[in-house]
Amino acid sequence: MSAPAPLLRRAAVEGLGTAALVAVVVGSGIQATELTRDVGTQLLANSLATVFGLGVLIALLGGVSGAHFNPAVTLAAWFTGRRTGDGPALRDVAAYVPAQVAGAIAGAVLADAMFGKPLVHFSTHDRWAGHLWLAEVVATAGLVWLVFGLARAGRAHLAPLLVASYIGAAYWFTSSTSFANPAVTIGRAFTDTFAGIAPASVLPFLAAQLVGAAAGLALVAVCFGRAAGTEAEAVVLPGGQKSASPARSADESALT
Repeated sequence: MSAPAPLLRRAAVEGLGTAALVAVVVGSGIQATELTRDVGTQLLANSLATVFGLGVLIALLGGVSGAHFNPAVTLAAWFTGRRTGDGPALRDVAAYVPAQVAGAIAGAVLADAMFGKPLVHFSTHDRWAGHLWLAEVVATAGLVWLVFGLARAGRAHLAPLLVASYIGAAYWFTSSTSFANPAVTIGRAFTDTFAGIAPASVLPFLAAQLVGAAAGLALVAVCFGRAAGTEAEAVVLPGGQKSASPARSADESALT
């Protein structure tokens, strides 16, 4: 079992990974709107780029930080492992979450810079509606259910493919286009482009995502029961520390 990476490195990886993810989401949205006026084609291009980008980032960085890129996943991992010590500690959470949020903002600014847009221009895309909040609960619940369910089923090595695929599907089956990530939601408020969200719409989205994360953990418990200590080691641990069993060496990750 390899030693975990230092916390500073893991937090930096979480920040860089989240920045790259948001740059993909926002940048592909800008590119799509400049290439076509058809909204369906724009969403297809945006979702495909997100799927490919997320899968690559999870595969690349999962062994270092766990490739959470998502405060909802980090908090869920802490909650499930708080008694056994298999999940991230509070100090990890305190380092990961600010890094993820800062990275998301930086990624949005970077995407705008690459396309010659104003570097900080808050979104005017209002997303204030009950059905959108419900969609965020569903999207986030499904994401957490998938991430932790894969770990319980001993199939966490499939996370890069399946997590990215789920996010791609959720773009289309949820009315909110599946933000499912508090850090990404905050970052997307900093760009007045296709992928943006008005600052006034952010807080209800964050609340819905946290409710969804709790619902996702409930679904995991219903389907797989409570995790034993050895089961919790089926994922890449917070510092990239992997279990000795090859079948259990993969990443508990999430996204966007």
